Amino acid sequence: MSITAAMVKELRETSGAGMMDCKAALKETGGDMEAAVDWLRTKGLAKAAKKAGRVAAEGLVAVAAEGSKAVVVEVNSETDFVARNDNFQKLVRDIAATALTVDGDVEKLAAAPYPGTDRTVEGEIKEAVGTIGENMTLRRSAGLSVSEGVVASYMHNAAGEGLGKIGVLVGLESAGDADKLAALGKQIAMHVAATNPMALNTDELDPEAVERERTVYMEQARESGKPENIIEKMVEGRLRKFYEEVTLVKQSFVINPDLTVEKAVEEAAKEIGSPIKLTGFVRIALGEGIEKEETDFAAEVAAAAGK
Repeated sequence: MSITAAMVKELRETSGAGMMDCKAALKETGGDMEAAVDWLRTKGLAKAAKKAGRVAAEGLVAVAAEGSKAVVVEVNSETDFVARNDNFQKLVRDIAATALTVDGDVEKLAAAPYPGTDRTVEGEIKEAVGTIGENMTLRRSAGLSVSEGVVASYMHNAAGEGLGKIGVLVGLESAGDADKLAALGKQIAMHVAATNPMALNTDELDPEAVERERTVYMEQARESGKPENIIEKMVEGRLRKFYEEVTLVKQSFVINPDLTVEKAVEEAAKEIGSPIKLTGFVRIALGEGIEKEETDFAAEVAAAAGK
């Protein structure tokens, strides 16, 4: 397979490794980008632990809560200017409120009646496209509920009440004081916004992601030349460290780094005199994973001027 300059550039941006190292990695892996990142990591050449896409979508994330359930939705627009538009903000808030009626199911949400009209949510978005003059899409929606307790929410980079760039929900099941639970939940939600954990605990981690890490660690350890039994212990140690970094319950709590999130919940349970179960979390960041073609603005202006 021919290795192009664009492929090398993409790998450099993804891994932080040098150009020649990226070219060698792509040759070794037949142009497979993810395998090339792993190859670089095995050699200790990659600065990034995971592939990160260029995020360039605009719009808003919104949260809405009712009783023991809450939802978070993402509605995209083409420009940040539209995201500041009062009509667009009302649209997103209404969509979030409607999402509560379908427990955050995005397909059901698109087909649900939009308040005060004879249109569906999807139909109202199309109507807004015609009115505002910019493409918009309902991209994601998710919900969280508890049988008893609270679902706390947090909005980062708020653009208005319940609107912003990163929306987080955290579920806490407990018979304890609701206000204290809500305060703890908001702290954990702020933590999630900052650290972006992959899963609640090790049981919920994607097995393929774990196996991929294990393979990389195994190759790194084997390059040390140590015996196989020592290598296995090295790999298990690195996997434990990986779990501490990517699972919410094992992460150091940003509010009190002396405790893990798990321990912080246990301490809070003692304070309120009732067990607390951290049941789950949802985190939606605006434009996450969406790539937008990069353009040379100066060149566009020159072209428009006929130069």
